[in-house]
Amino acid sequence: MRGRGRRLGMVLIGIVVLAMIAGPSPAAEKLKVGFVYVGPVGDAGWTYEHDQGRKYLEAHDPNVVTTAVESVAEGADSERVFADLARKGYKLIVGTSFGYMDPMVKVAGQFPGADFVHISGFKRAKNLMTAFGRIEQPRYLTGLVAGSMTKSNIIGYVAAHPIPEVVRGISAFTLGARAVNPKATVRVVWSNTWYDPAQEKEAAESLLNAGADVLTQHQDSPATVQAAAGRGKFAIGYNSDMSRFGPKAFLTAPIWHWGPMYLYIAKQIEAGTFKGEDLWWGIDKGIVDIAPLGPMVPGPVKRMVEAKRKLLVAGRINEFAGPIKDQGGTLRVPRGSALSDGAQLSMNWFVEGVSGTIPAK
Repeated sequence: MRGRGRRLGMVLIGIVVLAMIAGPSPAAEKLKVGFVYVGPVGDAGWTYEHDQGRKYLEAHDPNVVTTAVESVAEGADSERVFADLARKGYKLIVGTSFGYMDPMVKVAGQFPGADFVHISGFKRAKNLMTAFGRIEQPRYLTGLVAGSMTKSNIIGYVAAHPIPEVVRGISAFTLGARAVNPKATVRVVWSNTWYDPAQEKEAAESLLNAGADVLTQHQDSPATVQAAAGRGKFAIGYNSDMSRFGPKAFLTAPIWHWGPMYLYIAKQIEAGTFKGEDLWWGIDKGIVDIAPLGPMVPGPVKRMVEAKRKLLVAGRINEFAGPIKDQGGTLRVPRGSALSDGAQLSMNWFVEGVSGTIPAK
């Protein structure tokens, strides 16, 4: 027995020595995740919320380590950043702007050993996933608020870029506003920016000058909220709770919570199940929601919005349910049906009640 014990001891020592020579097992290595942001983390909006999602991922998965690169321009600059992260061993790379799509497709093809996630795009590959949230659901809810709060029946919308994501957001918002106030119109002004506070404030001012008493936006800065606050009007922000930028003006906002989706994707890679699929989560999964309504919103309006929110969470209503007419009065979605996901993702027309046009890209 003692001889067997000595032999067993020698075997165990040998295993330990071999393990020390070999180093840690691949399973012990952390998953390196790189985030590429189109704006600064301090924008108080889109990029800020993605960075909150990055922090959530690190806090909830001890097997990951992350980095972030801020203010990366769409186009050639982003391609260089994606490739650099892949060369440095980042196995999950996330790009957070629509304009990153073609650069990510190219870099994903060059680095098959890494996995890529493009936020808001539509081109996929074996190692390139697309992901987004149904922000149109809380957009519809904020439209209910705007339609209830306007006195002039002119609601101003500071639009970003003329892509389907923005177009369907404007349309969902307008459907909500006119559901409670058929006289309301949503006047659109394009800034052609994601983050340019000065230009966005100028666009907001033009809408206020045109008689709008409620504003909303699709950009990453709080400039629209600040412009409304400066004129004693109401505003609905975007991306995050922007109430601190205009406490007396801020009604609410459609907001993002990216953390659970980023955690889900990281777990896929760790389990070896990542694939080039499309994730489009809704309010039921918590990735999108509505910010708390301001104290100036009447109780009946708050209760109505909360009731509609619960129906959206339960999947009992659809923000794009028919009948829906376009600006020209043509019936686009009949009663008893709803706009399909495919039609939403390629939407290039406004619903009835929108005042403005969609410029060529």
